[in-house]
Amino acid sequence: MELDNIFKMRRLPLSILVSCLIIFSCSNQLLAQRATEKFNRAERIISRMIRKHKIPGLAITVSKNQEVVWSEGFGYADLKNKIPVIPNNTVFRIASVSKPIAAMALLKAVEEGLVMLDSSIYNYVPYFPKKRYDISIRQLAGHMSGIRNYKGNEFKNNKPLRIRDGIKLFESDSLLFKPGTDFAYSSYNWNLISLAIQEQAKIPFEDFVKTRVLNPFQLNKTVADKNKVIDGKAIFYRKKGKRRFKPVSEVSNYFKLASGGYLSTSEDITKFGNVLLKDSLIQHDQLRPFITAQKLNTDESRSTYYGLGFEVSNDSNGRFYFGHVGSGLGGYGIFYIYPEQGVVITILINCSNPEIDKTFNKLIDSVFESLESNQ
Repeated sequence: MELDNIFKMRRLPLSILVSCLIIFSCSNQLLAQRATEKFNRAERIISRMIRKHKIPGLAITVSKNQEVVWSEGFGYADLKNKIPVIPNNTVFRIASVSKPIAAMALLKAVEEGLVMLDSSIYNYVPYFPKKRYDISIRQLAGHMSGIRNYKGNEFKNNKPLRIRDGIKLFESDSLLFKPGTDFAYSSYNWNLISLAIQEQAKIPFEDFVKTRVLNPFQLNKTVADKNKVIDGKAIFYRKKGKRRFKPVSEVSNYFKLASGGYLSTSEDITKFGNVLLKDSLIQHDQLRPFITAQKLNTDESRSTYYGLGFEVSNDSNGRFYFGHVGSGLGGYGIFYIYPEQGVVITILINCSNPEIDKTFNKLIDSVFESLESNQ
């Protein structure tokens, strides 16, 4: 019962009105309690991670058939000030979970005729140094370009680089292989794609993503990582020893916005996943190439387990998903969309990779056990 309707009731005695309010409040609390009880095994797994100091804080949001069935925070967004994690408000560094967001920007750029997937990057960024072989947008998006990944301390760069400046970090290096013949994951692929979109759209890539993806999808808590004060932003930590955490040093991620430069909440990312499942803002035939695993030119039987900006694979229990894992300085995330089950799972953590993959696999399995037992 909505509060507005309660107050619109005519000639109700005060005692009845108070009783209605109490029932309304208790009903909401009971619903929240029941949602948590459904996932009590998953809750115990996360609580154990917090208790054993594996992670400082974690937000998890689970939806099924477009409805959030569990969303809860554990541990602290700020250890020193004991600020708890809140899934709809705590903003995490999502690292490579940014790539699916950038992929939808690329999809929109293709829709608008700004770029074509099988066109050469040189059509859009003619000043990128010529390599021995041509490189297509599709090969960049699927990590089959041969462009190298980070080396040295590039991952920890704190210089305020623009996207075009960041290209200079790798533009003079030779390709690792002929594009299309092999797979080598490299965030620099998406940096170059974002530059192509920016050049064609004639506006900053950040603005293109905001107007074509974030605003239409109503991702109100998803923003570019600019080292600014943001309401709800977590402290980003790294592990120090076995049981301690230390805030990470400042890092500039703006030049790699498309590949790992966004901040978000677990509820925002789950909302994003549900948009992709619903096909209301993106048609499935347009999305299909992005969530279909690519094949190598030299061996079509060999899958890369990667589409265009999306991992396309099976989890540890054989369930098919598309999405992405993100691992950055002070942030780690898991974003899995299970189209067959209509399920989206987002897990965000405010520390560098805790290297507890088996525990995360158990957590995801326990979520599905709860979903199946409560059908």
